[in-house]
Parts: sequence; C-alpha cells; structure tokens
Amino acid sequence: MHVSVEVVGEETHEIRVEDDDTYADLVRAVDLSPHEVSVLVDGSPVPEDQPVAVERVKILRLIKGGAY
Repeated sequence: MHVSVEVVGEETHEIRVEDDDTYADLVRAVDLSPHEVSVLVDGSPVPEDQPVAVERVKILRLIKGGAY
C-alpha cells in the first residue's frame, strides 16, 4: 500500500508501506524522529506503535529548531 504523508508546513511524501509497518515507521521514512512529532489521521493523533491503516496521514512537528 502507498501512503501520502504530509509533513505540515513542509512537504508531502508518498511512502510504500508493508502490512506490519507502524506510524513510527512512516515518521522514520521521512527522516524525522517519533519523539518530535505527532501523527494525525483525520485530525486526531494516533499511537505510533499502531499498524498503518489509512492511505493519508499528517505529521505535525512538535519541536522545530531556531535561534532564540
């Protein structure tokens, strides 16, 4: 299955997933850490250890670098 992964405010990626891939695997596939993001399905957060069950997700970065 292919999943459209939108990193909010950045870019959208098309990721191929296997049956046992989790939302954390999707996050890693776009070079982010599961500890710095929330994965949203239909606007609601999903647990990172759950298997991917949809074809479109949004990733919201919780930590963003920058100068003070």
